[in-house]
Amino acid sequence: MQTENIDGLRNISPEQLENIRTQMIKFAVLQLKDVDLAEDVVQEAFLSAYKNIDSFKGSAALKTWIFAILKNKIIDLIRYKSRTVTASDIDDDDDTNAFFDEKDHWNLSYHEPNEWKNIQSSVHKKQFWVIFETCLTVLPAHQGRIFMMREYLEMDSHEICQECEISTSNLHVILYRARLQLQSCLSKNWFEEKS
Repeated sequence: MQTENIDGLRNISPEQLENIRTQMIKFAVLQLKDVDLAEDVVQEAFLSAYKNIDSFKGSAALKTWIFAILKNKIIDLIRYKSRTVTASDIDDDDDTNAFFDEKDHWNLSYHEPNEWKNIQSSVHKKQFWVIFETCLTVLPAHQGRIFMMREYLEMDSHEICQECEISTSNLHVILYRARLQLQSCLSKNWFEEKS
């Protein structure tokens, strides 16, 4: 199995590999706010992928598999940094906002536009994710970083607050604004286009 996986890796062009690396660095810089640290984490992710190539089953795209490794490395680094820095106690009062579900994730059912009713079929289209990524990149950097920490890295409120040195209420405001901007951008660039 390992020989097949290594042979599959050899079929990747240097341009494809550089494209994946560039995307990984962009994502890591957004999360870590440090280009050098981002480079290190991306290199560690590639090294880990190379060392564990026998665990790559090919059921997902290579890029997806390497990004999953990067995601875990970033989470580990953020958690390590939070353990080594003394942080003030963060008030964790629950803000009952209908835009968020019980896990503090975006609640799509609240004020759901009619165009969002068929979201399950729409999200599987490649164009949707291209537009979503575009909408994500036009968010202010701080909002985009925090949104990705919550939704992609799946970090809890306490960890995000410690890493970004913000209060829980500030976190909720930032996430609320990011989600509204994303919803507005997607409504304009995806759903209205489909009408």
